[in-house]
This record gives sequence, structure tokens and C-alpha cells, in this order.
Amino acid sequence: MSTKIVVIGAGSVSFGPVTLNDLLACADDLRGSEVWLVDINAEALDVMARYADRLNAAFEQPFTLHATTDRREALPGARFVIVSVAVDRLATWKLDWQIPLKHGVRHILGENGGPGGLSHALRNIPLLLEIARDVERLAPQATLLNFTNPLSRVCMALDRYARVRFVGLCHQIGEGYRIVNRALGLVAETGDWWSDVHAIQQRIHITAAGLNHFTFILDLRDAQTGEDLYPLLRRQLAKMPMDFELMSRRLMDVFGLFCATGDAHAGEYIGFAAETMALTGYDFRRYEKLGREQWERIRRIADSTDPADLGALRASVCAPRERAAPIIRAMLRDLNQYELSVNIRNDGCIGNLPDDAIVEVPAIVNARGVQGICVGPLPKGLAAIMRREIEIQELVVEAAVKGDRNAALQALLLDPHIHSYAQATHLLDDLLKAHAKYLPQFASA
Repeated sequence: MSTKIVVIGAGSVSFGPVTLNDLLACADDLRGSEVWLVDINAEALDVMARYADRLNAAFEQPFTLHATTDRREALPGARFVIVSVAVDRLATWKLDWQIPLKHGVRHILGENGGPGGLSHALRNIPLLLEIARDVERLAPQATLLNFTNPLSRVCMALDRYARVRFVGLCHQIGEGYRIVNRALGLVAETGDWWSDVHAIQQRIHITAAGLNHFTFILDLRDAQTGEDLYPLLRRQLAKMPMDFELMSRRLMDVFGLFCATGDAHAGEYIGFAAETMALTGYDFRRYEKLGREQWERIRRIADSTDPADLGALRASVCAPRERAAPIIRAMLRDLNQYELSVNIRNDGCIGNLPDDAIVEVPAIVNARGVQGICVGPLPKGLAAIMRREIEIQELVVEAAVKGDRNAALQALLLDPHIHSYAQATHLLDDLLKAHAKYLPQFASA
């Protein structure tokens, strides 16, 4: 019996092509699978479906492909559901960045933590729960592989308010490898993010744990000799320019461990982050430019009738980039595969964080699913910062699900970026007003 894989959000110019690349990179093990592409944007879905057909043909049709704008058509009998969705992604994110700044909030990215992370979660959590409830009803045996941010908060909502087997996935650990390599200078980088990370992982092994976008390196080894590289990393970091991951270096000096995710993402959870980096926010212009260029490439391939393009298209598919397809393969083949980084219920993996928290830890993947590896306790100070963030996440999830303005206000007042009651209340009012059409749960708040 073939495996049914549903990709929700497939029309995304970043998520769709990478997911198709990864499935085809694993085609030898997934051959015969039924792959459904789902997106509510019919035009984008049509282009991506034709692009997928071209890719599938280049690999001699390993998959049976379908496309639909109605996930309920795709879900019955699904074994795996890969999800990456967002509500009006760029326009709303820009507001999540700009509105707090107007209220004097010195935040970093406005995506996963801080007031921007709150606003982001209020929009995306209801959407993910709607998807999860359809999965419960139509594909109760499925595993949901979620890429939707804010990852920890969305996964906590899935754990609290849905009955689905899920795992949250994020590639930010790869940036940790690049940061460490820049300090150690072991691998010459080419500028291609994915291939550089793969090459570095052949020389360095990192064990990291914590919360999504806020994990810390517990162990650092030479992947070939097993040598402990942490002493060398500390010496080399002391020689780096002052602006090189300054916040992470300060955290290491105080708490003993180096952050594995980079200052920008980790800074969303640290009140003093703005002291160490520019308040420039995300590079929206570059993101939009790259998106347009990528979309033109996808459309050109989708519309091509030149048989010669098939060979070039096949050559363009590389090793898996994201981890959904390899995890699917490991579960189907019972591989006992080691994964560097998954987001799951803690259940003792990090000894001094709550069992029902969503943590990011290494894991083993086999036919039984994704099992987190116990890494022991974190340094007390780091664990305290994370416990505060976990409590904020709990309040954010409650606010998103119930439309509870008071829970949202409590989350802001606990946030390290907020410094006054008036600031929190006015900021919350403006965020709820700006995104009102996407927040029907707050209509009577």
C-alpha cells in the first residue's frame, strides 16, 4: 500500500520547492507514494503543481501527484501531513515589527518572541488548530510535521488543544554550525547555506537543547576524532571582532554555554539584546526580491516544454535540506535515525524544564515515531529564562485559542522587552486593531 503524504502550504515559493526537492531526494525510499499539494491560493498552487509534474517526470514518476485547494479532499488516509502556512505573511510581519517600535519597544525580529511573536501567534495558532482538527477527523493515524512559526507556541497549541501526533521542525541549528565554524575556521565556506552546513557537519558535531530559536550548545566535538572543541571555541571567540555574536558571547560568559541559534533569533527572548545589535529588523526587501526571483524560476520551469530541461531539472535536485522527508523515510523504514533538532513535548528530556513544555532537543526517529533524547538539566540561569518564556507561551496559547485579551496582556507584561503597564496596554490595543480582520476570536474583547 502506498504512503500518502499531504503538503499544506505547497504554494509557498520557499516551502513548496524545497519540500518537493526533499521528497524527490528521498525518492528511492518513498517511491510509489501519493503526494497531495494543498494551498488556498489557486493560482500559486497551479504553478507549483505544474512545477511538481516536471520534477516528477525528471525522476521517472516516483510519485502520484494531486493538487487541491481543499485540504479535506487531500487528508483522508494520509500518513504524513507537512504544514507550513501563515496569515498574510509579509504584510502582517511588517506591522508586528513597526507597531512595537512606535511604542518604544526595542525588539529584534518581531517574529517568534516579544510582542511581535505574540501577534504572530494570535493569527497562526487558530489556523493550525483548524488544520489539526481536520487531521484528527480524516487522518487520525497521521503524523503532522509542522514548520509554521512561532514554532514553540504553535506546537504547544497542538499539544494542548488537538489530538494529533506532531513534531515541530526548524533548520536554525544549521546557523549554529556556521557560527561555530566561523570562529573555529575548520571548513572553507562557499556561500551556499545548505551545502556549507552539510560540509561543516562532517567536521563538527553539536549537541544543543533548549527552546526553538533559543537552544544552547551542551557539547561540541570534532566529528572525526571525538575531541572536545568547547575549550578551543572559547579561546577563538575571545579573538573575534566585538560585533561577532556579542549577545551569545555574553550569555556564555555568564551562564557557561554558547547559544546555537545566533543573536538575532535568540535576541527575541533577551531583554538586553538591543544593546548588542542594530534595530534593523528582518530584511523584508531582500526577502521579497528573492521571492520574486524564485517565483519566476518556478513559473519558467512549470511552463517549459523543452525535453532538455528535464535533465537540468533532475541535476538541480540535491540532498534533503529540511528534515521532513528524511524523518518520513526514517519512520517508514524504521531506521533509528539520529536527528539534531526536533520540537516535541519535553517529558523529561531537559530535566529542569516542565514536562509539558515544548522543547528543542536531539531525537531518534524510527517506526515508533520521534523520541527525544534526554540531555539532562540546563544551567540554572538559562533554565530560569526558559521557564519564564514557557509561561509566556502558555498565556499566548490561551489568548489565541480563547480570544482572551487579559491573557495576552499578561503575556506582554511578563515579556522582558516590555517596561511599563501603559506601554503594554496601548501596544496590545494597536496590534489587535491592526490585525482585527485576522483575529475574529477577539471581536468582543
